[in-house]
Amino acid sequence: MNNNTMKVALVTGASTGIGLATAKALKQAGYRVFGTSRRSFAENSDGITMLVCDVTSETSVQNMVAEVLQQTGRIDLLVNNAGVGLLAGAEESSTAQAQALFEVNVFGITRVTNAVLPTMRQQKKGRIINMSSVLGLIPAPYSALYSATKHAVEGYSESLDHELRTFGIRVVLVEPAMTRTAFEENITRPDQPLPIYNAARTVMEAVIRDGVNTGDSPEIVAKTIVKAATAITPKRRYTAGKLAYQLRFFRRFLPEGIFDKNLRKAFKLPV
Repeated sequence: MNNNTMKVALVTGASTGIGLATAKALKQAGYRVFGTSRRSFAENSDGITMLVCDVTSETSVQNMVAEVLQQTGRIDLLVNNAGVGLLAGAEESSTAQAQALFEVNVFGITRVTNAVLPTMRQQKKGRIINMSSVLGLIPAPYSALYSATKHAVEGYSESLDHELRTFGIRVVLVEPAMTRTAFEENITRPDQPLPIYNAARTVMEAVIRDGVNTGDSPEIVAKTIVKAATAITPKRRYTAGKLAYQLRFFRRFLPEGIFDKNLRKAFKLPV
């Protein structure tokens, strides 16, 4: 297929980790792929066109989408992958830190989505994949605000899917668990730390570090994203990886008290 007939995919946060693996997998699946990064990033050897975009900036988002449309005239698939983490007790973050987290993880998704929707409606087809997390289903200690952003993404995506189906557009959620990326290394820490939480937060950091080291590869998550992108009739949610599937299964079928007890034990909290 030449560049005029290939489907066009746009992947935010594609410089590393899940985003980069997804961009490569979509390229392999036959898409013409554009990826975004907050910093200048040369087009890589895999033929992925990288564009600078800060999803917290309306102007930056609009300019990026305009560039994709100028080069291709279409956008068939949007993967909203850009996001940041936060590991903190709920009261250890200022309102400003909470707002900054939502600016990326929630409003960043809405900005990019709103920018591509006019084109998808005109095409009468399109697919949007929003990266959620098992924490959008199962909140964990010391992730109150991060979990809140993922719950917001879940609700936004489900509502949006109902609104857009009449235009031939589907919205899908992908929910990975621990994944072997630099996410843990780059996670944000509380800007108002309280000594009373230090010990438990340190344990939580170790649990996450161990989970990341033994977690699924980004390529497994990318494979799930390609499946969600290419399904004729997509499911609303796709869990990515064995752990994510297990957690979703246990949350659904175990009694609440038993699940809660096991969750606290996993994070080394008193039961």
